[in-house]
Amino acid sequence: MKNNNHYVAIMAGGIGSRFWPMSRTSYPKQFLDILNTGRTLIQGTYDRFKKFIPEENIYIVTSEEYVSIVAEQLPELRKENIVAEPSRKNTAPCVAYISYKLREINDKGALICAPADHLILDETAFTKVCLEALSFVNHHKALITLGIKPHQPNTGYGYIQFEQQPASDNVYKVKTFTEKPTLELAKTFVASGEFLWNAGIFVWQVSNIVRAFEKHLPEISELFESHRTDFNTDKEKEAIDKIYPQCTNISIDYGIMEKADNVYIIPSSFGWSDLGTWNSAHENMEKDYLGNAVAGKNVIVIDATGNMIHVPDEKLVLLQGLNDYIIVDTNDVLLICKKDKEQEIKQYVAEVKRNKGDKFL
Repeated sequence: MKNNNHYVAIMAGGIGSRFWPMSRTSYPKQFLDILNTGRTLIQGTYDRFKKFIPEENIYIVTSEEYVSIVAEQLPELRKENIVAEPSRKNTAPCVAYISYKLREINDKGALICAPADHLILDETAFTKVCLEALSFVNHHKALITLGIKPHQPNTGYGYIQFEQQPASDNVYKVKTFTEKPTLELAKTFVASGEFLWNAGIFVWQVSNIVRAFEKHLPEISELFESHRTDFNTDKEKEAIDKIYPQCTNISIDYGIMEKADNVYIIPSSFGWSDLGTWNSAHENMEKDYLGNAVAGKNVIVIDATGNMIHVPDEKLVLLQGLNDYIIVDTNDVLLICKKDKEQEIKQYVAEVKRNKGDKFL
């Protein structure tokens, strides 16, 4: 039985530049079928949450320019459940917007905030952890983040250290946050058993996150509080257009989670990836016997291993002799890049912008 006091905000405003050239500013990765599953990432995220959250309580927070794409990809979603940000100001203003809006609808609501573009393979385990978190925040003035048990010393994720004695069944008090560490530090973290990857999925009561904004980000709190009566009315867009230019550009991690003293974590294993890079897509796609992950119906591979290949279904692509490359073909851009250089794709995009303007971005 779904609980009418449970809500989810799916954050879908990013531009996903590391998945260029498939991900473009006008049509970023959350709206693409990166893994060749038949569903886009945002559709998969919506499908996952509607199993245990009432569909009328699922909100998408996105950029104004993507509202029509969200409506097209999620036709079952009510129009008023697409929350449009007038500019990108990182995750703290995004969380504030949906939280202050929901407080006026249901001040007893408990809210999950989650990115639109993550992969979760074990949805049963994910549902169980989310329900545990919702139950905990309904009985404690707590801010919860979901932590992923690390299986390798990955330097691309943030790490969270937690107390070893549980505060409740499988819920632990958070000690420290560390942004993307060096490899040596990551190895130490994983070996200690005291650290989890930061999944960027948060759970709290709406009233408690609002209190946290009042305490730790008062300048953002005051902006939203001053337009409290405008939310969920015809005046909301006008109010948000006034609020956003004045908001600090800051993440919810830096702005609140690292400062608050009531932050807890649930160690989790549900087949999670943040799908941040083409390599992570390669890891999570089906591969042929030579380790090539192929999205495209007319691809022939000869003497080539370990490649990530994403090409249009209608195009015949014959690949010979390449090992450990990213090959992505779109109607106007072809990217051929060594997999171990994928962290530099953002720099390549900047180079394209310098030489060719915004046409190919």
